[in-house]
Amino acid sequence: MSKLNGTTALVTGGGRGIGRAIALRLAADGADLILHYHRNREAAENTAAESGRNVTLVQADVSSAKSIDAMFAGLAGRRLDFLINNAGVWKGSPLGSSAEETVDEILNTNVKGPFWVTQYALPLLHDGGRIINVSSVAARIGVAGGRSLYGAAKAAVDALTRNWALELAPRRILVNAVAPGYVATDMTAEHFSNPETLERALARHPLGRMTGVEDVADVVAFLCSEDARFVTGQCINVSGGFVI
Repeated sequence: MSKLNGTTALVTGGGRGIGRAIALRLAADGADLILHYHRNREAAENTAAESGRNVTLVQADVSSAKSIDAMFAGLAGRRLDFLINNAGVWKGSPLGSSAEETVDEILNTNVKGPFWVTQYALPLLHDGGRIINVSSVAARIGVAGGRSLYGAAKAAVDALTRNWALELAPRRILVNAVAPGYVATDMTAEHFSNPETLERALARHPLGRMTGVEDVADVVAFLCSEDARFVTGQCINVSGGFVI
């Protein structure tokens, strides 16, 4: 019997990259899925088909509370065991030349997004459930390429994680975060297409390679398991030693 049989996980941004890997790993452990996407329904459908589990697809722009409200209206009466706040944007925002729209997109998607999703998910999340936020090593170090707002947004995610762990402890809901190092996904492909940029990224990972999406998914699966029953308020680096 799979260890997550009979459970349901909501994964935001679950069609591609890290979210897809998390969804497939939790499905392999027996969880049914509520798979969120923003624009790319085809990718979400492909992930759902590959999972082999019972999957509900939901659409929302996580930067908009109104859109999230509409998404959860369609989930009324569902029970959640796991909430994975993965959806985000990885954009540069140079200090001297950022447009207001870019600033708003980064902060609204990466900070307000998980905040609103979690608020709306709480009535569905059973006591003893789990929340896992996807952070980044950028919350702890400087990252080249004008990523100051991205790093600030992920630092906010870490702060939300610690505070929610305290706030939700009376309901025995465990709240943790995972912080990948550099991950090669379609979202970061353009950035790492430059050989020199890729070489510098590899040099920052002492174990000799960039973070794989499965590396992140495996740690999320651990945090959803009974083995992590006394772990809360933590941010686990999944970075091959990036921040050593």
